[in-house]
Amino acid sequence: MKKRADQEAGYVLHTYPYKETSLIVELFARRFGRVALLARGARRPRSAMRGVLLSFQALRLSWSASAELGNLISAEWAGALLPLAGQSLMCGFYLNELLLRLLPRDDPHEALFDAYGEALARLGSPGDASVVLRGFEKRLLAELGYAPILDRDAASRPIDPDRLYAYEPERGPTVVNGTRGDLPVVRGRTLLDVAADDYTSPTTREEARSLMRALIGERLHGQVLHTRTVLRELSDL
Repeated sequence: MKKRADQEAGYVLHTYPYKETSLIVELFARRFGRVALLARGARRPRSAMRGVLLSFQALRLSWSASAELGNLISAEWAGALLPLAGQSLMCGFYLNELLLRLLPRDDPHEALFDAYGEALARLGSPGDASVVLRGFEKRLLAELGYAPILDRDAASRPIDPDRLYAYEPERGPTVVNGTRGDLPVVRGRTLLDVAADDYTSPTTREEARSLMRALIGERLHGQVLHTRTVLRELSDL
């Protein structure tokens, strides 16, 4: 069955050269999720899509598809250009890589799409980029069905802010009794702060980073995130 989208809200996650003049474009579309499309002739100097298919820009896209790889018909700006540079730019690429690695194709996530747009806007504004990343990571895990348990332990007891917990990805937090070098160990206060999206405490920010790294790593099944390596070299976000 042939599917068609007209003026669909979306973002470019990545592009790959295809033959001499075309591109394969990985999109994140509001009502369609992650979609792969062929942009024929998009690399030609006079192509209307040349210079439009850029990451981090809100676009309106039209395409048709009767197979896994559809055909991109048109792409145009849907808002003002969003300037990301330096560390914020790398953070944007990190969000894109998370979506490319973890989000199945053709699986709509409208709430996640809105959260992605909000994260990009926040990255383009002054503020702590690591807070933006933690919030998006938590939302992504929840949308994929792996929402972290933050307000109770694995035995369904309320989290004690003054205790230490080892976080088991498949069970949740367990009270630390001895050394657990194989699992991230966080304060109960950190779990409650992350649940409330409160990253005021530097300790919370540090432990939340380690916790989210472990939880996302569990879903990547050994895949390496290249942007995370670069970010670690820049500032260990």
